[in-house]
Amino acid sequence: MSAKPASTAPASTAKHYILDTNVLIHDPQSPFQFQENVVWIPITVFEELDRFKGESTTRGAHARDVHRQLSERFHTPLEMEKGVRLENGGWLRVCVSPVARFDGEGWHLVSESKRFQTLRDLFPDMSSADNRILAAAVAVADAEEGPVILVTKDINLMLKARALGLDAQDYRTDRVEDGDIRRTIRRTEEEYESLDIPAHTLQAFASQESMVIESAAKLPNNHYLLLRNQEEPTHAIPAVHVADGELRKLHRDHIVIRGGKTLTALNLGQRFLLDALYDPNITLITVYGKAGTGKTLLTVGASLEQVQTGDYQKILITRVIMPTGKDIGFLPGRIEEKMAPWVQPAFDALEVLLTRSRKPEHFDHKKQSQRKSQQRPGQQPPPQQPTPSFQSNQGQAKPMRPWEPLMQSGVLEVEAITHIRGRSIPNSIFIVDESQQLTPHEAKTLITRMGKGSKIILIGDLGQIDNPYVDAHTNGLVYARNRLQSQPWMAHINLFKGERSEMAEVAANLM
Repeated sequence: MSAKPASTAPASTAKHYILDTNVLIHDPQSPFQFQENVVWIPITVFEELDRFKGESTTRGAHARDVHRQLSERFHTPLEMEKGVRLENGGWLRVCVSPVARFDGEGWHLVSESKRFQTLRDLFPDMSSADNRILAAAVAVADAEEGPVILVTKDINLMLKARALGLDAQDYRTDRVEDGDIRRTIRRTEEEYESLDIPAHTLQAFASQESMVIESAAKLPNNHYLLLRNQEEPTHAIPAVHVADGELRKLHRDHIVIRGGKTLTALNLGQRFLLDALYDPNITLITVYGKAGTGKTLLTVGASLEQVQTGDYQKILITRVIMPTGKDIGFLPGRIEEKMAPWVQPAFDALEVLLTRSRKPEHFDHKKQSQRKSQQRPGQQPPPQQPTPSFQSNQGQAKPMRPWEPLMQSGVLEVEAITHIRGRSIPNSIFIVDESQQLTPHEAKTLITRMGKGSKIILIGDLGQIDNPYVDAHTNGLVYARNRLQSQPWMAHINLFKGERSEMAEVAANLM
């Protein structure tokens, strides 16, 4: 797709938006989201993108995506300087004004305008990319008519711009206002929507599989709630609104792993989640929940049982890798070995589910007492022989973990998000852990990979976001939930109550 030639100049009333590098990394489509206004990309941004383009992370993929899109629009130096017309009526320009020059000893500002004097006094270090981006914004403000706004996801850069008298804003195109964000971060008590109905209606629902209640038609599809007796609110039945006022009972409240353990939902939120996980008509599930609420354990357990019963062919697990140090490309081994440290919570859940309970100790005591009863007076007991499970593994292969046979058979796959592009994933369950770290663009990439017969579950804790390019209102998890909630194949679950331990629950709420 190419831009239209620069046949006319931008209108004098147009706003001028200067984009920081982190905005382009957050959303490679961001230059094309500002309607009939002028979007500026400082030349320093190209330098920063160049540093990221070789990474095998999502950041590297986005940097390469930005490079491709800009190269399709800019073919000559004149187009970069004068700008090109975009399909939405706006303009795209590159700020190449040489207001900051490098003379072999260091960077220096060459403009003498009042704003540049303030910039020189407050932020003299032009070796800083952020300060050179500020210089570009000041240059645009000095040269152009109309409002000038620096768009950045860096709060510190935003404050520095305001100190210079420049308007600075966060990138809000994909910002979502979601009332469940704060409710699910620290709340200890469950808080689910309820619908009060007459006692005779509740009794009729208890004896039937489903029922149509007109007052429920306003609820979203696949919305979980409590049906309460309006005369006695303590009497209630959990239900799900399927569509058009039809309410049905929950089908599942437990997990049964062949050769492993059985788990039962411990609270109402977990019952809602298990029902959605086992519903074949729901193919996208988003889950908000703080640490210890059972998000990963229940999702992995329900997925494994359905693979064992043949409902799906395999499980895929991935997790967002934050490039805070060496990225995945520097880790040794195959993709499974590279990703193992990141998806360890899912492996821990599989170990819990697949490890059989040890024999109760009282049986051992009983056998010991029987042997003692057969000894003659004064006879020493025979020496205890070590059981096979406690024999030394010296010289033997490392014991196999319970989940390793699943990976060897292809039933379980670990995947990196950066390797998911271009794939089509049919007849599988795809678990995306730590989804609150996703950008909206990454969430779209993952969801659009799902083929026929597949289900994807996005789980995350909105109180633990480490990605500097997203926050609680702009991450891919809340974006996917709010954009797709009305679809008949999508469900959302909030988990409030921690079940890991009393200490973990108190720490999650108070720390």
